[in-house]
Amino acid sequence: MALVDRIARGAKATFGATMLDLASNGLLILVLTRVLFEPAEYGQLNFALSAFGVVTILATLGLPKSAARYVTEFAEKSPGQVPHVVRQSLRFLLVLIAVVAGGTLLLGRPIASVAGTPSIVPFLLVGACYIASYALRSYFMLLFQGFNRVTYSATVRVVTSVSRLPLVVAFVLLGFGVTGALYGYVASLLLSALFGGYVAYTRFYTDYDPDPEPEADLTRRLLEYSVPLTATRGANVLDKKVDTLLVGALLNMTAVSYYTIAKQVSDFVAAPASSFGYTISPALGEQSSKDETERAASLYEQSLEYVLLAYVPAVVGLILVADPMVRYIFGPDYLGAVPVLQVFSGFMLVNAINKVTSDGLDYLGRARSRAVIKSAMAVSNVILNLVLIPMVGVVGAAIATVITYTVYTLSNVYFITQELPVRVGHVLRRLGIACLVTVGMAVPVWFALPYVSGIVTLFAAVFLGAGVWGVLSVAGGVLDVRRVARFLT
Repeated sequence: MALVDRIARGAKATFGATMLDLASNGLLILVLTRVLFEPAEYGQLNFALSAFGVVTILATLGLPKSAARYVTEFAEKSPGQVPHVVRQSLRFLLVLIAVVAGGTLLLGRPIASVAGTPSIVPFLLVGACYIASYALRSYFMLLFQGFNRVTYSATVRVVTSVSRLPLVVAFVLLGFGVTGALYGYVASLLLSALFGGYVAYTRFYTDYDPDPEPEADLTRRLLEYSVPLTATRGANVLDKKVDTLLVGALLNMTAVSYYTIAKQVSDFVAAPASSFGYTISPALGEQSSKDETERAASLYEQSLEYVLLAYVPAVVGLILVADPMVRYIFGPDYLGAVPVLQVFSGFMLVNAINKVTSDGLDYLGRARSRAVIKSAMAVSNVILNLVLIPMVGVVGAAIATVITYTVYTLSNVYFITQELPVRVGHVLRRLGIACLVTVGMAVPVWFALPYVSGIVTLFAAVFLGAGVWGVLSVAGGVLDVRRVARFLT
């Protein structure tokens, strides 16, 4: 299959899976916030998910992505080594899962006591299950990415999305509360992990005739490359989870619910960029390894241009409609999330840029550079959170995230321009056009806000902004409707 066709097919599948995941997760959030949980309970659920998400770092380290990197490399140069990569990486992963899940059960209580978060103790058993199922699901999703078949990664995600909503709601309705919701998450992750394992074995692993022996330094290379990836992933998870944990530890669970709402909205907005970045990242490495650096640079430039055109207006629009959106979608009990969401709008833009940048660095062999800056920013984020949360409350956590993630994203863009001949001036000109389109879009939305009085008028204002954006983008020659239509069909 041609590169363009493969990317288009993968992007469509990933985007479709992302949209389904957004719909499923969005509906779940609405059911939990408006029907099943009070703000404090919803905050407790997300505090637990954040805590166990941090521990999951230890259960995977950088092995899944290291395995994906060497699968990509050996599939081109030495296919017989691919089964050895899969076997060795999976063996190490299972050992890590057993050690970390067991450690969670044995050490969770004293650690929670020292950290001043005893509310996490009742969830340790389900937390150990969550860690194991999440680690396995992540491994198979990244393995499919390494085979450059992200359609299967998308399918694994679909299994999670389809099963999560009914399972979480069912466990809560059975009377198990927050613990039941966590078991619902575990069940959906386990189903998708089992599906991923079946597909990986039947569709990929058995298609390769293994060499008699693995390369002498294969284990060392797998583990060695996992080190910077571990640092990057660890810093990334800490960057995304530690702020939630600090809000819970320094403030309360209701504040956690406000912060979580804002972060979840930002994740929704960044999802399309995430799916596209997930698709193109192995292609960047593949083209670079073939010395097609100009083609790889052109692919990255186009991705970045589309992200800027879509997300600069989206950020401004979200700032404008934050209050009515929280009021009419999540309910007046969550209005404390409005200023957090408005600050987080800046994070959404840099996060979208990073989604089409950071993974590509791993496939271009710059994982170490990304790890260094990511680790530095993760530490900086913790320090800023400790300073700002006591000063300005939950908004301080959002400010810290925006500052540190902006530095991290700009650094990644700089690293990729060192590897690929990216036309920075051309991209900046496109950014200027995106800003002009944003101004034209924001004016009618601002005038429409006083007339927003419910869900229907809120969506009307959003569609008004989207319509103006589309007209201005096409009129300005930066959006080709026929090209988009061909891509989607």
